[in-house]
Amino acid sequence: MARNSEKAMTALARWRQLQLKEQGKLRIDRRPHLASDELNVKRAEKWRYQVVREIAKKVAQIQNAGLGEYKIRDLNDEINKLLREKSHWEDRVKELGGTDFKKTAPKMLDNEGKEVPGNRGY
Repeated sequence: MARNSEKAMTALARWRQLQLKEQGKLRIDRRPHLASDELNVKRAEKWRYQVVREIAKKVAQIQNAGLGEYKIRDLNDEINKLLREKSHWEDRVKELGGTDFKKTAPKMLDNEGKEVPGNRGY
């Protein structure tokens, strides 16, 4: 149930955005649909961080005990989708010569010091 950013805007905000666009001062910076479309390492890292922030917000929401079962399922589906997208961005950053986030990610260990299977993600 994602809302379009323009629908959520007030009439004054839409008018101001149109005015800035006509003056050439408005630069809408949207995350590309495909990670492979990004050619700049810094921008790819920026988009990865944006996805990480969205995941953090949704994880905080899902921990609300007052949510209904269907809302929790929807949030879980959205989080899983964002985790896949984060993985795509991490792969793209690595392809472009940036940091290997998957290699430097924290690992969860058991009592014997072995990595716990399936601990990637949230």
